[in-house]
Amino acid sequence: MRFDSPAFSDPWGSEEDPQHDEGLIRRAKALACTAPLHELDTKKNLVEWADARTYQMAEIGLHTIDQVAIAMDFDTGASRRHVLDRVQRFVARQAPNRVDEEHAQVARWVLDSLINLGDVERAFRRPYGALDASGVYQVRYFPFKLIVERRDATGVLYLHASHEALNVLVGALDTDVESAQEAAEVKLANLIRRGKLADAKQVAEQARIRTIQYGELIHAHLEATRRNIASVDWLEAVPDLLSEALEHVQARVRAERAISKNMAEARDEAVDPIRKRRAAELVEIVEDCIRRHIRLQKRLLEAREVFRTEQDRQQFSLAPHRSTFDVFGQLLRPALDLSVADALGPVDCFFRQSTGPATKHLVHLSSLVAALLRPAPEPARYAGQVEQPQTQRMGDTARFTDEQWHAAEHLLHLPDAVRSLSDLLQDAERTDPELPALVALLAMHAFSPDTSAALGRGDEQVRLAVRAGTTLDSARFHGDDLWLTTARLQPLGPAGANPSRSNDEGGMQ
Repeated sequence: MRFDSPAFSDPWGSEEDPQHDEGLIRRAKALACTAPLHELDTKKNLVEWADARTYQMAEIGLHTIDQVAIAMDFDTGASRRHVLDRVQRFVARQAPNRVDEEHAQVARWVLDSLINLGDVERAFRRPYGALDASGVYQVRYFPFKLIVERRDATGVLYLHASHEALNVLVGALDTDVESAQEAAEVKLANLIRRGKLADAKQVAEQARIRTIQYGELIHAHLEATRRNIASVDWLEAVPDLLSEALEHVQARVRAERAISKNMAEARDEAVDPIRKRRAAELVEIVEDCIRRHIRLQKRLLEAREVFRTEQDRQQFSLAPHRSTFDVFGQLLRPALDLSVADALGPVDCFFRQSTGPATKHLVHLSSLVAALLRPAPEPARYAGQVEQPQTQRMGDTARFTDEQWHAAEHLLHLPDAVRSLSDLLQDAERTDPELPALVALLAMHAFSPDTSAALGRGDEQVRLAVRAGTTLDSARFHGDDLWLTTARLQPLGPAGANPSRSNDEGGMQ
């Protein structure tokens, strides 16, 4: 058998298309969108606040996406509290013996994981392979989101299911929305006609998700138009899409109303309670689809008016002179890959240019003159009642006792001798463990004595310290060693005064 036949050709391309297989890349991206759901079951063993092994986290994640998608509208999304309440009921069914606080915590953990709160951009990234222009296989990263937090015009925070989340929910990544919607409704009508209401409910729920996805497609085009009208093809692509969407919505509303009418009759005529309940649920889902199609039709009719308004607004607005700077993507991420020395330059340049010079507050002449000409306030005759201060007796905060002071003075009294500070500290250590600190403190004061103040007090001696030129030999103190001695002070009278030192009051021997 030869392996160069078309059945065994390179899956990445052929001579006609040597680049890559788009279908394989779409399937790789579709598989990547399910990875966060699988990671929920992988990470549940790491949860410390509960024994989460009982819960099926991937099912809870799918149910969370389902609740957000059902509560979404064209301009608004789902309330976080509403979604958590619905998900908590589903969690309680998996572990009915656990407390409600644990059910609520599991629901919050799954929702926060789908939002990906641990990432700055709130996005998941999964690798996939593709061939570049030269035919070399490269690993690229596919960023996507499942549940997005947004704010409406009033500032209220709501949840929004992304395109990838809807594709994960219905399993139809890169599928034509309109054809999938029509196929789902034909299948729904056939199932209802054959009496398989359980299967019909599942198909109806998928059809509702298709409607939400169709609305998201139109909403994305309108949002892109509001940001930059040149990025959307309003000459051919979008007008054709709006016309096809209007015809699709009108046909779907007629079909869904017929299905709803037939199901309402089947619900009223059913005797089996299970069949009646399934028929009622199916009627509710189909009615919700009808309401969503009507709202979508209203938006489609207003879309061209949005285009004309944005065209007038953006045509006469000034073009921006400078594009916005992405601090995270253009500064932080590249700087983290550099060393500290290499990253210091661009980071310092950015902050120096972005902060700008500080502006000083200038006083207006009118306010300055008014402040200067304002009459002085009349002083009060009485300052008010004087409160009695609360006093508290302070305790003795002295670090050294009188005995330690006497011992230190005795060691440092060297009238006819010269000793090193290292020897004095060793003698003080043998006498008292706290005494070396006091000896070192007094020695430091002796390094630059104030002889004039000593003479003024009538002192006969003064302590002197000079640098010994060696290192201090002590385990507790570090630095240069000192020579210490005691010098006698002798007052100098007018007869013995030195003319060159007329300001000195005495001499030192």
